Amino acid sequence: MITKVTSADYEIYKNLVLEFYSTDVVLHPIPESYIKNTFLEFTNRSDYAKAFFIKTKENTIAGYALLAITFSQEAGGKTVWLEELYIKPEFRSCGLGSEFFTFLAETEKDCKRFRLEVEDYNKKAIELYKRKGFSFLPYSQMIKEQ
Repeated sequence: MITKVTSADYEIYKNLVLEFYSTDVVLHPIPESYIKNTFLEFTNRSDYAKAFFIKTKENTIAGYALLAITFSQEAGGKTVWLEELYIKPEFRSCGLGSEFFTFLAETEKDCKRFRLEVEDYNKKAIELYKRKGFSFLPYSQMIKEQ
């Protein structure tokens, strides 16, 4: 089951994000102020960001997903970046990631491109993403922090 994160869910959301940012799939931890700013963005104005809890059939929160919404001329329209997808280790390989991608395809029908990042060593995630139709881009990415 996938549910939208609401303004009453800050502590649960924050704890999941902190757990995600303590793993080796991110460059570094982030300040709690970043988490709060993101939370306020998607709970007050959903133009650029959306967040969802991923739950088990028993309604236990197993993880979360954070989407960043943008426009791409190259793609011909709306692009959804799967900014963060985190499922707690004890709930992995149970079909929850697959369920989330089905939900995403159904709720973002106007989207022209879905995009995400994955670490080369994360073979299970890569297999899932490929099964869901993702392929690798021939681009290298660059960033500039401000």
